[in-house]
Amino acid sequence: MAGDKGSSCGALVLLNCFVSPFGNRVRIALKRKGLPYEEKSENLAAKSPLLLSSNPIHGGKVPVLLVGDKPVCESLVILEFIDEAFSGTGEQLLPAAPCARAHARFWASYIDTKLPGCAVRVWRSPKGAAAVEEGKKDMVAVLKTLEAELGAKPYFAGDALGYVDVALVPFAPWFLTYERFGGFSIATECPAIAAWAERCVKENEFVAASLPEPEQVFQFVCGMRKAFGLD
Repeated sequence: MAGDKGSSCGALVLLNCFVSPFGNRVRIALKRKGLPYEEKSENLAAKSPLLLSSNPIHGGKVPVLLVGDKPVCESLVILEFIDEAFSGTGEQLLPAAPCARAHARFWASYIDTKLPGCAVRVWRSPKGAAAVEEGKKDMVAVLKTLEAELGAKPYFAGDALGYVDVALVPFAPWFLTYERFGGFSIATECPAIAAWAERCVKENEFVAASLPEPEQVFQFVCGMRKAFGLD
């Protein structure tokens, strides 16, 4: 599969939920490469047999990228698969230099290790619970750490959107939800991250086309909270 490694991989089908930051990473990567794919929307309260059988180890988590009849699971793994399998198509997400690749992987792992846990405490805790305030403080600390890594660069990768940007930017449509339930402003606490998120969307059409509107995310979460008996 030299040249265009993806030519014999088979049809691409993305199993995703439209608000999933993890699934929307894969959307961004596929659109950035200009790869044709079909997306099948999943109701995470009633997961399809296809999703459950494609990712049984993790109980049917999204995303799953079906490549022909073979599932590829876990969003960061899928991003690297797309980079490798379709290396002859479009720009690479990961840098070529081994040290730079390791650095990018470190920060993507940091995002997944730190951000989702505090985010869940903010939006999925009862109103007024101590967990909301704790989650908010931890989230601001995580975003400030990411601000320090971003520095004065337009993107984490430098002048162009790369692997770490794709790992983080799908959380941006959730910022409004975090703010409303956490009672804070990300633009005030972490202005460089807020500006970076806006830049990612404005300067990269494939990012804008891959992400839901913040109000859509908020309404979706409100529905989830009612289902959980939190409101």
